[in-house]
Amino acid sequence: MALLLKTSSVYVALCFGALYSLLSSKASAASRVSTGSTSGLLPSYDVLYYMGVRAYFKEEWEKSAELIEKSISTREKILRTRLECHHNCVAAGHDRLEKLDTEKGSVWDLWAVDWAQQKAECVRFCLSTTLSPAAQLPVSSDIQYEFDTRNPYNFLQVTYYKLGKVQRAVSAAQTFFVANPSHLEMRNNIEKYKRMPGVKEEAFEDRERDWHKHWAHYDAALLAESAADWAHAVDGWKKCVNETLRQTEDCRVQCELEGQGIPEAETASNMGVFEKAAALSLNLLSCQQSCVSIVATRPGRISPMEDFLPTVLEHLHIAQFKAGDLSGAVQTLRSLLLFHPLDADSLSNLQLYFETLGGDTEAQGIQPTQEISSYVTRALLEKKLLYFGVENLNFNFTDPDLWTPEEVVPESLREAWRLEREKLNEKLMAGEKEVELDDSGFYAGGSVPLTGVTITMDDASLNGTNRVVLDGVLTQSECDKVLHLATTAASLGDGYRGRRSPHTPHEKFEGLTVLRALKLAQDGFVNQSDARLLHEIGERVRTLLHSYFRSPSALYFSFTHLVCRSAITGKQEGRLDLSHPVHVDNCLLEPETRQCWREPPAFTHRDLSALLYLNDDFEGGDLFFTDRDAKTVTAKVKPQCGRVVGFSSGPVNPHGVTAVTAGRRCALALWFTKEKLHRDMEREEAETAWAKDGQSVTKQEKEEDSAPTPSRSGRSQGSKERSKTRGRVVGGRDEL
Repeated sequence: MALLLKTSSVYVALCFGALYSLLSSKASAASRVSTGSTSGLLPSYDVLYYMGVRAYFKEEWEKSAELIEKSISTREKILRTRLECHHNCVAAGHDRLEKLDTEKGSVWDLWAVDWAQQKAECVRFCLSTTLSPAAQLPVSSDIQYEFDTRNPYNFLQVTYYKLGKVQRAVSAAQTFFVANPSHLEMRNNIEKYKRMPGVKEEAFEDRERDWHKHWAHYDAALLAESAADWAHAVDGWKKCVNETLRQTEDCRVQCELEGQGIPEAETASNMGVFEKAAALSLNLLSCQQSCVSIVATRPGRISPMEDFLPTVLEHLHIAQFKAGDLSGAVQTLRSLLLFHPLDADSLSNLQLYFETLGGDTEAQGIQPTQEISSYVTRALLEKKLLYFGVENLNFNFTDPDLWTPEEVVPESLREAWRLEREKLNEKLMAGEKEVELDDSGFYAGGSVPLTGVTITMDDASLNGTNRVVLDGVLTQSECDKVLHLATTAASLGDGYRGRRSPHTPHEKFEGLTVLRALKLAQDGFVNQSDARLLHEIGERVRTLLHSYFRSPSALYFSFTHLVCRSAITGKQEGRLDLSHPVHVDNCLLEPETRQCWREPPAFTHRDLSALLYLNDDFEGGDLFFTDRDAKTVTAKVKPQCGRVVGFSSGPVNPHGVTAVTAGRRCALALWFTKEKLHRDMEREEAETAWAKDGQSVTKQEKEEDSAPTPSRSGRSQGSKERSKTRGRVVGGRDEL
């Protein structure tokens, strides 16, 4: 139904009326049905969930699991049924639209109403063949919240644990935790599941992952991009674009078939039919516009990635250029310019392509993709209608896009719109400044208690917060001993399931832990003194960092890993990747938004990080710090024997390692935590073994593992005290 810019207000109301007829016919039908279920048809999932929760609190575990699982599967079937019915009814009544008098917009032209009624009848019949009358009714906002926060899986993980079905409990726990990464009880439960015998890694699956495939493509594309694997990056970004468009369209369909709210009785009583139709239509358009934010919000996060689709297109354009696909890069760039037509960098790149492709004619023939063009055109038409409602009908609308052009906004609203944009920009700028504050509780500048150790670089010279370089921590003789230990005992791919090149195909990776060094010493493969030295120098580094960073509490080892990276002969020519991509040690860095998310697989319990270098007879391998954009290098540190780089593990210290292009780079990587719960149990096992041999070790009290903690709700997790009976966790692998 075309709406021309010069269309009369009467015709606008008629258009709204057509949509109102479609929606209100469904609403009135729903109001006459009972909430009961019909045999052979899908029941209402909220009733199943309510019954399952009641069974949970009665400790009827089998019944609870069955009902909650059925509520989850029923909800999924209802959502998919709506999509199928929408697809089946797309063409219903379209022949009526061809008869519309769009030029004059005659109020007597009722073909639009005929179209709306035919489509409504088609949708209603389609739904009734699969869904019970109760299942066609909207659920309450509380039930919607429960499923949006994945709270059914919260109940399921406890239920399955009580039933002894640990693998299912693990899956439910992981599914809930993905959407609630700050839920402390569930985090502790997952750590306990990891230590349970027989629990396989594949059990930690997100059962809702198929509803968010675009994020999996996004992460895969970023990984390929960081490794300079441009062919796979192009493939990943294309899949991300396509899946984002599909997810957005599916969300928009749910807005149509869930139905929109009718104005309150006291307000509606003062409205005529056109006003009611307009209100319902604007609610529908607003819901569909909000799909942009819904799709751009990762599970477990409260805010969307701003301008998500344009950001993905920008990545795709760069990847296509790097991969040598200039025609594809031009098409993507033209698609990107639909969002930001005046962007200077994009226009400059387009001119460069004109010259590279041999003239304007060839490049001018390449147009934006049809999908993106349709997406932008539809979005702009909807925004014009919504801003019309804001200006003339007292409608409230929050635009989810930053790319909305000013000309879409009515003249009377532009001043307020500009002020709002200015406030948003100020907030973003203030946010960029705030993110550099370190809330770790450490304060660099303390004393260095070991003789011979000097401070070579501090916060000022490293251009950051809570960073330090200390020299003289090891003698050359000690470096040689540990290097010999690494040569003798380090295992290929240690900590990465034996993958000899876990970070880059151009380097070989080897690793050794304190516990493995002890066992090799006990078997006579390495010297006992060398294994003990590996343990002792870790204690030395802990003493230095605890003092220098003025730690307010004890520091426990989270993990210790002797690692070596060796350049592979014949695989260094034209190399553009890093030995280790830019990352943060205790959160997932998202350079596009400058956010760092404290959620798996990041080791969120880490508080301090350190790297003790053992040699410098190699090329490359420098440690470097960056801004949160993962691009702006703020400091570099060159390795040498006995040099320690220490820094807080949080988002103020993104870092990476430049490519090792020749030789073998060895270092001792150490992480520390302030939480005793997360101390390195492998290290303590080694200390206990040495104690039995009459050696002096640090003694720490043992704790017993406890069962996973039942956590009733995802709504109130932040303020609960941590359980005193939580078990212990083995340190995880990651490298600096």
